[in-house]
Amino acid sequence: MTEPARSLREAILTPAFVGLQTARTGLLLEPTLREIGRVREVQRGVVRVTGLPGARMGEEILFADGSRGMVLRLNPEDIGVALIEESAHLYAGIEVYRSGNLVDVPVGEGVLGRVVDATGVPLDNNGPIRATQRYPLERIAPPIMHRDPVQQPLQTGIKVIDAMFPIGRGQRELILGDRQTGKTAIAVDTILHQHDQGVLCIYCAIGQRSTAVARVIDTLRQHGAMSYTTVVVAGGDAPPGLQYITPYAATSMAEYLMEHGRDVLIVYDDLTRHARAYREISLLLRRPPAREAFPGDIFYIHSRLLERSTRLRKEHGGGSLTALPIVETEAQNLSAYIPTNLISISDGQIYLSPDLFQKGMLPAVEIGRSVSRVGGKTQLPAYRAVVGMLRLTYTQFEELEAFSRFGARLDETNRQILTRGRCIREVLKQDQFDTLPAADQILLLLALTQGLFDALPLARIPEAEQIVRRHARKHLPQIIEQIDRAQKLTPDQIALTTDALRQALQTLDQGPQDGLARRD
Repeated sequence: MTEPARSLREAILTPAFVGLQTARTGLLLEPTLREIGRVREVQRGVVRVTGLPGARMGEEILFADGSRGMVLRLNPEDIGVALIEESAHLYAGIEVYRSGNLVDVPVGEGVLGRVVDATGVPLDNNGPIRATQRYPLERIAPPIMHRDPVQQPLQTGIKVIDAMFPIGRGQRELILGDRQTGKTAIAVDTILHQHDQGVLCIYCAIGQRSTAVARVIDTLRQHGAMSYTTVVVAGGDAPPGLQYITPYAATSMAEYLMEHGRDVLIVYDDLTRHARAYREISLLLRRPPAREAFPGDIFYIHSRLLERSTRLRKEHGGGSLTALPIVETEAQNLSAYIPTNLISISDGQIYLSPDLFQKGMLPAVEIGRSVSRVGGKTQLPAYRAVVGMLRLTYTQFEELEAFSRFGARLDETNRQILTRGRCIREVLKQDQFDTLPAADQILLLLALTQGLFDALPLARIPEAEQIVRRHARKHLPQIIEQIDRAQKLTPDQIALTTDALRQALQTLDQGPQDGLARRD
């Protein structure tokens, strides 16, 4: 370097010159390193990128055309990025940048009442989301020492579920069955029933048709449920990467509310489509397929999702997150890969039978294949006092009914079992959007188990149910209050209540005494 050039360089690097330039521009320029890569290959929903050696799993990647992606695979020669935004302008050679941040989502009370996608972009034309914080999609599940036992019930308002397969706040109860058997209807009814229960709700739609999601949103708005509900949507035409991250984004929104002491219910509708989206991404990223062509870590992606549902101890927030994952079966095959995975992860399952659905027995819950492994500990004491052997009685009825179709002669005991079983089946029927409070359910079940409906024609049982409900609200307010306070019913109270309901039902014209002469 010549002497004049060296003198000029020394003059430029003096502190006085640097300070003068900073004062003139008002900016302090500091050099930073930024990794810039290039797209190597573009496939449907998946991009291979080179030149980003510092990229991390789950990091947000920015493309020069404005679209975004998330790192899902790290290779020595390139990285695999799943697109979370649809783009028609990506091509090999376009520049790619690291954001330095994991993909996150807005959280807080501001998301309630809104319809958003997995990245927090509003879809309801109601302005931007007013978020207090942002949570990453992937968060570590609460450790065991931060969790509290599941002790408080989550009422669904559906008689067959609350009586036989109760759900507790913090539980994971799987809903599965063939398509068009009423899985979403049960989940939506459960959301609608939380209007006075103090439970916030998140409905997560994964890969659903836009018309189906629009119907659910319209139902929630008509019944005033959107004020305490958030809808997170990834439509069936969305990129598979967006469908993959949607349940994690919805769970992060729910976790913020849980950590601030709120009880939250989240519905994943459904995880079958979520698994298919992840399978598509994995096969494009050239991960080896295993059973039914799903990648080997498909169990892990669902277990780490559902493990985040729990009930926290008071010193760690005291809230709860209850999960209702939905899974679609094919030809009633419960032993398929994804259903068996989720059955083993969850705390019970509610199975919906297409045979019952076709017969009009709605909700089409098959009692023999459904179970709740936790909720029985949270069930109101009054339920346990009146339900008793209801499930066993109904199971015996189903077996005896199948046997009686062969024309076998039955003794009086078996005839009574058939009569009581048909009454149970009729009482457990329930229309959609017609959820019942716990006290109404218990009094109806009390009348059922005490045989007050046995002498009635099946066609008049719905009328008898209305009489029981009206009479109880008018003449048994103390019993209803006691049930709502989660107090036990004494044998004397049960006897007095039964007598009162029997007198109320005397206003009905009784039909034939022979239960075998009646048909559903």
